[in-house]
Amino acid sequence: MANVDLIRRAETSRKRSIRTEPTQRRSTQRLNALLDAAAEIVDETGFDRLTTQMVAERAGASIGTVYRYFPDRVAVLHALRERAIRRFRERVADEMERAELETWRDVVDVALDACATLYRDEPGFTVVHAGQRETAEDDIEPEFAHRMAQLIEDGFDVETDEPELRFRLGVALEIADALISRAFERDPAGDERYLAEAKRLVHHYLAEHLDGVRAVSSVA
Repeated sequence: MANVDLIRRAETSRKRSIRTEPTQRRSTQRLNALLDAAAEIVDETGFDRLTTQMVAERAGASIGTVYRYFPDRVAVLHALRERAIRRFRERVADEMERAELETWRDVVDVALDACATLYRDEPGFTVVHAGQRETAEDDIEPEFAHRMAQLIEDGFDVETDEPELRFRLGVALEIADALISRAFERDPAGDERYLAEAKRLVHHYLAEHLDGVRAVSSVA
C-alpha cells in the first residue's frame, strides 16, 4: 500500500495561524503551554467563550506573551485546530503502519477509530469543528478525504474515477464525523451505539463504489 506519509505530511502552502514561529525549545514549550491552556478552556466552556485573557490566566502567562504568538482569540482557535488536525493525521498514520490493511474498510476503520480515540484523549479536540473544512488544492473536497483517496488509489486495485472517489470519501467522512461527535456529546467515553453506527453507515455508503477492491501491497 502507498506510504502513509500521504496522511502524515503537512500541507506546506497553508497559512499558519501563529504570529511568531518559535525557534528555540523554550519558545516552543511556551507556545504549547498556551495551546494546552486553550484546550482545557475549550473542554470546560466551549470554543465560543474562549478569550486571550482566559488563555493567559490559565497558562500563567502575561497577555503580552499570548499576543506575541496570536493577534486575537480567533488565531488561538485556529492554531489549536491545526494542532488537533495534525495529531489526528499522525495518529491515523501510526495506526496504519501497525495495522494489516487488507481491504478499503480497514483503511476507513483506522481513521474512524483514531478520531474516536482523540475525542477521548486529546484535550480540546472538539475545536476541529470551529472552522471551515480545509479543502485540497484545486478541489472542493476536504483535504483529508483527498489524502485518503490517494492512499486507497495507490494501494488498492481501484477501478473508479478519482474525483468520484474523493467526493464519496468526503461525504462518508462527514457522516462519520457527525455521528462520532454526537457519540461524545451523549457520553464522555463515547456512546458505542453511535460509534458502531458511524462505521456501519460509512461501510454501506462506500461499498457500492469500492467493493471488490483488494490490497496489492503492504504498507510502506
